[in-house]
Amino acid sequence: MTNLDIAIVVFYMVGIMAIGIYAGYRKNTSSKQFFLAGKSLRWPVIGAALFTANISTIHLVGLAADGYRIGFVVGNFEWMATFTLIVLGLIFVPFYLRSNITTLPEFLEKRYSPTPRLIMALITVVSALLIHIGISIYAGAMVFLYFFGIPVIWSVIGIALVAATYTIIGGLRAIMITDAIQAVLLLTGAVVLTLFAIFALPDQGIHSMADLQAAVKSDQMNMLHSFRNPETGRLNEYSWVSVLLGYPILGIWYWCTDQTIVQKTLGARSMRDGQLGAVFAGGLKILPLFFMVLPGVLGYVLFQDIIEQPNETLLVMIQELLPAGLKGLLAAGLLAAVMSTVESALNSTATVVAEDIVKKIRPQTTDKALVTIGRITAGVVIVLAVFWSPFGGKFESIFEAINKIPMMFAPAITCVFLFGVFWKRGTKEAAVTTLLFGLTIGIVYFLVDLPAFGDTRLVADDWGIPFMQVGWWLFCLCSVVYVATSLLTPAPPDEQLKAIHWQPPMKVLLESKLGGWTDPRSVSIGLFALMAILYFILR
Repeated sequence: MTNLDIAIVVFYMVGIMAIGIYAGYRKNTSSKQFFLAGKSLRWPVIGAALFTANISTIHLVGLAADGYRIGFVVGNFEWMATFTLIVLGLIFVPFYLRSNITTLPEFLEKRYSPTPRLIMALITVVSALLIHIGISIYAGAMVFLYFFGIPVIWSVIGIALVAATYTIIGGLRAIMITDAIQAVLLLTGAVVLTLFAIFALPDQGIHSMADLQAAVKSDQMNMLHSFRNPETGRLNEYSWVSVLLGYPILGIWYWCTDQTIVQKTLGARSMRDGQLGAVFAGGLKILPLFFMVLPGVLGYVLFQDIIEQPNETLLVMIQELLPAGLKGLLAAGLLAAVMSTVESALNSTATVVAEDIVKKIRPQTTDKALVTIGRITAGVVIVLAVFWSPFGGKFESIFEAINKIPMMFAPAITCVFLFGVFWKRGTKEAAVTTLLFGLTIGIVYFLVDLPAFGDTRLVADDWGIPFMQVGWWLFCLCSVVYVATSLLTPAPPDEQLKAIHWQPPMKVLLESKLGGWTDPRSVSIGLFALMAILYFILR
């Protein structure tokens, strides 16, 4: 890195922190302002924030690495999210906004009872600390170690301080404003690297799509893989069956029930803004395949003799392809990705602790006190994350870790939310039993399949069951427990269902006539058709 590159990164860090503080500080006079930006957010900002909160340095480095290793199939984590975001916008957002909730655990209390709310609140804080904050900071620190030679611990502390400062002071409004800026920077850096890689192809004798397909590995440019690996006879980790069955379990948990993500829609100015914001984010999820996975495939063609391990793919490409100045721009983009994920998770944990734990224990707590408690919570969580983040190196793969850790709790949470919205007969006893059962079996699965406890993964290696299919079967078990417990316990009273304005989801979806092209349902139909065409082309 040259002095120019370093200057660009430093300018970005100082500038984004100043913008965030200025945007949020003066307006956070109440807990609604701090946690939900005063419910003033428009759909473009919501969509951009949803997109950038999900794209971290883990994704930039990890998607390029897996593009190098296995190809386009890893892009299913991005494209399948499009369908899940449509579900968020058309089904879940109406329930959440009409319930007038601040947090997702609060929705569980209104639908069931205080106990599921407390369980969900604790899961939200722990998952945010472990995944969204800790692992993300570690991934960012590794990138800066490679670029600048800065020791991991100092990079961890630096990233944590910058993200925490304007999140604690600014609240959700600061996050939304800075997310919108970071979305542009993030995509710019990814597009620039992709274009430079494409321009370098002729030097390797690649002059057409046919040449490119001949230079890559078999199935490296296909979105759908067969059920079994023809060479080993074992189940493919990301076969079309695994993607079809397993991704919705992770996807609904992440995009429809995770506080870090859904909080953006809760701050919407109107129902239409919340719905369009979610659908807009679904459209943006088409892009990572072309600007984050494709570079990995191109890296295989260009630098397979240089790249020693897949995780180096993105970093090698930046060093080999980009001139001075642009290296700094992309480094700033990587920093933007870390910041976006960390700041969103910090604000969400602050919201959950203040609204779902403190306010439940002390209902008389004032708005000013809640904001103070939220800020203290964010500070405590970021300190814990700094100590936890170096343990990210203990996992076999960071990208694998962020998908496997949620499998401890995603099946149970997805089950409780789905049945809570789609089946009014579901009871509070069923919710508590399912959450406890699902968490227990999920933790057991995670521990026995963690390579750190042995040379092999029991479920994945010895039994040959991909983790996404495990998620599907865990969800099925949770569903059986939920339905059986609901049928054995008294139905919830009508007054409880009225608190969340419960109606059959299809009735909510069709309660008004289909409008023009700005109707969220019309946009969703068009987006669904586009995805079908893209899948057909890249199948």
